[in-house]
Amino acid sequence: MPYDIVELMEEVEMKTGFLPNVFKAMSHRPAEFRAFFAYYNAIMNKDTGRLSKADKELIIVATSVVNRCPYCVVAHGALHRIYSKQPALADQVIVNWKLADLSDRDLAMLEFALAVCRADNITEEHFQKLEKHGFDREDAWDIGMISAFFAMSNRIAHYIDLRPNEEFYTMGRMPRGEKGKEEAEHA
Repeated sequence: MPYDIVELMEEVEMKTGFLPNVFKAMSHRPAEFRAFFAYYNAIMNKDTGRLSKADKELIIVATSVVNRCPYCVVAHGALHRIYSKQPALADQVIVNWKLADLSDRDLAMLEFALAVCRADNITEEHFQKLEKHGFDREDAWDIGMISAFFAMSNRIAHYIDLRPNEEFYTMGRMPRGEKGKEEAEHA
């Protein structure tokens, strides 16, 4: 395996305490691995726009639910819990995003993301709904690109039968340090 990929995988494992299965799965095709994670970084780690990390993760959760992708629902649900500090919201979106405790802004954002995910015809009305909630055309682009990229990711995960790491299921459900305390109390 090329050194740059090994180095990235070691960095991720050191930071998170485990290596997410997507890294292992994609690593056998180095050029595709690099392209996949380069685009992921371009849309997920940019510092411009009005989308927070929690917003981006919520878009991924909603898109992945529609595409029935267990890996992305579980992994990005965990990331949403961490970034938003709301341990139940991603689970509510998984069950039924229209009944989740979402702000009007979040509802508009997910409505647009899911229209892209379903390949609906995007009309001026879609943009107007976003604009009512403070989003501009660049934000719409970001929402659309995240939804489209993860629709592709969801299909890759289906194709390779990618399963979530066990660690994702508990991430962000309780404050750091609480997990060990709770486990000790139940021992």
